[in-house]
Amino acid sequence: MTGAKTPEPIRPPAANVRETTEIGRFLGWLERERGLHFDDYDALHRWSVDDLEGFWSAVWEFFQVRAHTPFERVLGRREMPGAEWFPGATLNYAEHAVGLLDAPDRDAGEVALLGFSQTREPVELTWGQLREQVARARAGLRRLGVTSGDRVVAYLPNIPETLVAFLATASLGAVWASCAPEFGARSVVDRFGQVEPMVLLTVAGYGYGDKEVDRREQVAVIRAGLPTVRHVVHVPYGENHLPGTVGWDELLAEPGELAFDPVPFAHPLYVLFSSGTTGKPKAIVHAHGGILLEHLKNHGLSWDLRPGDRILWFSTTAWMMWNALVSGLLVRASIAMIDGNPLYPDLRWQWRLAAEIGATLMGASPGFLMACRSAGVRPAAEFDMSRVRQIGAAGSPLPPEGYGWVAEQFGPGVLLNVGSGGTDVCSAILQGSPLQPVWAGEISGPCLGVDAHAFDEKGNAVVGELGELVITAPMPSMPVGFWGDHDGTRYRDAYFAPYPGVWRHGDWVRISPVGSVEVAGRSDATLNRGGVRLGTAEFYLVVEGLPEVVDSLVVHLEDPAGGNGELLLYVQLHDGVELDDALRHRIIIALRTQLSPRHIPDVLAAVPMVPRNRTGKKLELPVKRILLGAELDDVASRDVLADPTALDVFVALAAARGQR
Repeated sequence: MTGAKTPEPIRPPAANVRETTEIGRFLGWLERERGLHFDDYDALHRWSVDDLEGFWSAVWEFFQVRAHTPFERVLGRREMPGAEWFPGATLNYAEHAVGLLDAPDRDAGEVALLGFSQTREPVELTWGQLREQVARARAGLRRLGVTSGDRVVAYLPNIPETLVAFLATASLGAVWASCAPEFGARSVVDRFGQVEPMVLLTVAGYGYGDKEVDRREQVAVIRAGLPTVRHVVHVPYGENHLPGTVGWDELLAEPGELAFDPVPFAHPLYVLFSSGTTGKPKAIVHAHGGILLEHLKNHGLSWDLRPGDRILWFSTTAWMMWNALVSGLLVRASIAMIDGNPLYPDLRWQWRLAAEIGATLMGASPGFLMACRSAGVRPAAEFDMSRVRQIGAAGSPLPPEGYGWVAEQFGPGVLLNVGSGGTDVCSAILQGSPLQPVWAGEISGPCLGVDAHAFDEKGNAVVGELGELVITAPMPSMPVGFWGDHDGTRYRDAYFAPYPGVWRHGDWVRISPVGSVEVAGRSDATLNRGGVRLGTAEFYLVVEGLPEVVDSLVVHLEDPAGGNGELLLYVQLHDGVELDDALRHRIIIALRTQLSPRHIPDVLAAVPMVPRNRTGKKLELPVKRILLGAELDDVASRDVLADPTALDVFVALAAARGQR
């Protein structure tokens, strides 16, 4: 898997893409309005990054962004960090999200969102009901004293009330932040404490599968740990109650005007937090204008969403996919909000739900898709998937077998759109679209408006070789900064230190000669074996392709003296399977023949589970730090782990190695 290679094509762009898709409509608009013609995606992408002002002004006009005051120019300052987008413009994200039209009553009875959970019966809100509740919540927040710039935080699940509170907060120019209620008190205080919130919204518990989870004790600790909070709003969800709070019904008791305070393009909209698995979570500030433009572009031109469509994509409120999900409202699509155990009562539940609501975009984690493949689930054969046009996947690399499974299940009429990006830009950097081919095991290419490349250590762009994923031109949804980082030092160090003026994202990628991209893992988790950097994803594709292996994790402990160091491979095996000499030999032979002798581990051991965070990402760096002697509490909070005990085995292994 080294050197330049051409990936295997899975699906070409549809022949009628220009007539049937939103990106096709955009191409037609560019021809009519701008006199621009592009033969294919590559030509469109090159223009989108060579002429940033032309492209982003086209996005603004095509999606009919409403500004209260006009912009003076598209890009006031181009240098990174500190690029200045649309100076002079004032607008409000929430005004676009509630779908106000010239005649808003025209769609008042159409469904805007649906809520599904294991805590209560399904909830449905029409566009008219959503607007009324946002207006009432806005009035309630104003009665609590919330004004522009104040912080409102939510310890809430993915339910309609959360969306209403978020849009009401944004309408005032106040700043939003959220954590999922499965997070423990320490993790929540570590995050919310940074932004010094004025209002906390919370539930007292929730249902997860067939279990009832009581969070009253955690809420009490969170309240005590946030001294700036003046009001706590209890959102009723389940049977538990919270004394000494403002009730949700009380907050929405009085009608109010559906108004939107205009704010500058770069005014903070919300704060997203990094995972907290490599240190204290970064408080990443995203702006009204940047998120509005980026999500209009992404949801319309890549996800191909339009009025009347429906999105089903499981997420918690702690993941940026929640922010992406609710932005479906920007393009007049309706959204399904799912809370609880996404695998309850079985793997087929989400597919059944997609069929029931008529989802046109079904999003899933690669792990979920691969689990369905292993279990013999046949979604299109078992359920009515006739409205589905795209299957989205994000969160970790999808193996080639996953691409083949989706193609086999859904046929050429459904686009598999795999993306990679994250919290830092609250969108995708690499992704597909209806105008791009799909390649087995690879992401179709950089997104429109994203000048992404792979850089070697000297800052040269490379093709067919592993390199750092970088962005060499600004994009509007790059953060406006980190909260509390007044001089910008932490922000610059996080993204711009290795290559001045160039955004280093932190992924290790290989761009193929046809422009598709293979994500080989996080660059801080890549393996420097005798001066040669190896991507972790290559290991996982080989090792997890063996029928005995459920999951795997590889780390490299460097030699301070400059030697090869120590390569450690841990495997999680199926029940009843042992790591005997025969299986060890098969793993080593597979790595040697499919990769190289450099990929053969010095230590190969079985573990009960591979640690992942709540979004499904493997925790190579925390494991490495533990094996080098760090304390678990200094490495990661248990609350951010999918299984709170997953790192314990590595603490024991470190002790056995004499590192503790």
